[in-house]
Amino acid sequence: MVIGLTGGIACGKSTVSRMLAERGARIIDADIIAREVVRPGEEAWSLIVERFGRDILLANEELDRVKLGAIVFADEQARLDLNAIVHPAVRARMRQLMKEAQEESIALIVMDIPLLYESKLEYMVEKVVVVYCTAEQQLKRLMERNGYDEEEAMRRIASQMSIEEKKSRADYVIDNSGTFTETEEQVDELVGKLLDKGRRGA
Repeated sequence: MVIGLTGGIACGKSTVSRMLAERGARIIDADIIAREVVRPGEEAWSLIVERFGRDILLANEELDRVKLGAIVFADEQARLDLNAIVHPAVRARMRQLMKEAQEESIALIVMDIPLLYESKLEYMVEKVVVVYCTAEQQLKRLMERNGYDEEEAMRRIASQMSIEEKKSRADYVIDNSGTFTETEEQVDELVGKLLDKGRRGA
């Protein structure tokens, strides 16, 4: 069973991802892979250097994320060019890791993709699980976690699809607006359902 795990910023997706890992799921994390595919020597790294020049490298040849970030935030075409290099590399690596997990007969494979709906990646998974909390909680948690003022936190939240829309599209919802224990109970129930579906081939 291959599921997509997503949610809004600061809704608790990482917490749920850890809980799923503790219950035997294989987590394939898009954010981690996005960092791996741009390491020196990787094909995506070479293409980025070719497009943006060696000025965006640190002394150790790794990408200077601050410098590159400043370029792509100021130039829409540059951002599109960067995404056109990085996104296919991330997807290819995710598919490779998914295939390896399937060959190992891992019962539950979780594609942890923060912008799953925004990037239209539903086709990569069988079911989508959205980690949800209320918009008010999301704002409060993001401000506390990242030290943002309200305006900056609102801007970050507004850059994504609303959590209510993600919730409405989900096959399953983990409501993370309550206690840690309540979230764990929902994860246990979800894992049971998914493994049962997997066994029945549904």
